[in-house]
Amino acid sequence: MERIQKYISHLQEVLNHLNIEDVRKSIDVIMDGYYNDKQIFVIGNGGSASTASHIACDLGKGTSMPSKPRFKVISLTDNIATMTAWSNDVSYEDVFIEQLKNLVNSGDVVIGISASGNSENVLRAMQHAADIGCKTIGWSGFGGGKLATICDVNVVVDSNQYGPVEDVHLILNHILHVWITEELQEN
Repeated sequence: MERIQKYISHLQEVLNHLNIEDVRKSIDVIMDGYYNDKQIFVIGNGGSASTASHIACDLGKGTSMPSKPRFKVISLTDNIATMTAWSNDVSYEDVFIEQLKNLVNSGDVVIGISASGNSENVLRAMQHAADIGCKTIGWSGFGGGKLATICDVNVVVDSNQYGPVEDVHLILNHILHVWITEELQEN
């Protein structure tokens, strides 16, 4: 029981230290992309890859409403054939940047998720996105890592444990989903 309570207590403390202004800034960038008919790309490794898929699902399907434009969103973690082809033929570090080169345009939004903030394939893709004029959002933990130095907006989870960082990233996704749903219903 003590281990369970310890994890829950740490997660509660991390949530209490979450920078709400940074969360709002990330929502604003995503909504600006939506209102300006921009594409949104989401990337991440491991648990963050599944979070990227979850975000794309919630934005693409979960926020769909009759008579409202839909989000143009894709998770670059979802096509395993493409990912393994780039990984095998070029390098795993280039698995996301090479996909972006096919799809991204200046002004699009790219969300990079990396618990450590130091996943090389996420960093390369985010740097490319920044270099061509995309709006970039980084979700990380562990002090933000290198990701926090290259993104326009960062939400850094105040934990050095992967579980709580990934938990909060999922909570951020659900905050985003609720925010968008309510905003679209109001307008």
